[in-house]
Amino acid sequence: MKEFHIYGLCTDLIKPGDLLLNHLKAAMNRQGLEIQEHDIIVLAESAVATAQGRIASLKTIKPSGRALQLSRQYEMDPALAEVVIQESDEIIGGINGFLLSVKSGHLLPNAGVDGSNAPDGYVTLLPEEPGALAHALRKKIFEEAGCFVGVLIIDSRTHPMRYGCGGVAIACSGIPSVIDERGRKDLYGRELMVTRRAVADNIASAAELVMGESDERIPAVLVRGLDIEFGEFEGIELIRPDECLFIGSLKRAYVSPY
Repeated sequence: MKEFHIYGLCTDLIKPGDLLLNHLKAAMNRQGLEIQEHDIIVLAESAVATAQGRIASLKTIKPSGRALQLSRQYEMDPALAEVVIQESDEIIGGINGFLLSVKSGHLLPNAGVDGSNAPDGYVTLLPEEPGALAHALRKKIFEEAGCFVGVLIIDSRTHPMRYGCGGVAIACSGIPSVIDERGRKDLYGRELMVTRRAVADNIASAAELVMGESDERIPAVLVRGLDIEFGEFEGIELIRPDECLFIGSLKRAYVSPY
């Protein structure tokens, strides 16, 4: 099996208005790294959102009636509940402290609104148009370095009935987000009927091991040597809610607050 390597890129503190590529280049220079053909750049969504200025002060938020109702039901800060409502396409339900939201086809807690690694009293929101940003960054790297790379923007998520967070890609450019294994044979010659490999999410989880979740200040990693197809791939392959085992089951059993 071909080995691959993951390099954590330790950057300066990212601020609103910063150019992410400048931070990446500075981090790689300090670590003696240069972009190579078929590298994969993985960026934490919080760093991307911060550079975009996607930060909200909870002190300036006036909770709506719905936010007040949900905050009582799920024991949340009413201002946070209001931000989550504004960021969500749909709210499926929740537990104490969290709302389960659908945003841009993704199922995620609190619509991706997160207070960690944000200044006191502030929260970061999910990046604006992460797919377009991943595509633009990939093209800019090609223009400057002449290398065809992949770019992922990732988030950390919990999984049903499991403690802890894993990585999930919210934007993918230059590599396929999913590889369809249907039609291949298993060890006993049986044809695979439903199997697809979540390549982008698997890379995201590997990157999370290096990035960490607290004060590591490693908002990006460089993945090198991964045996995968590169090309003009764009976007994350998503399924409809009614095709999803988890959300489909929840919607049958739960009446949405909306």
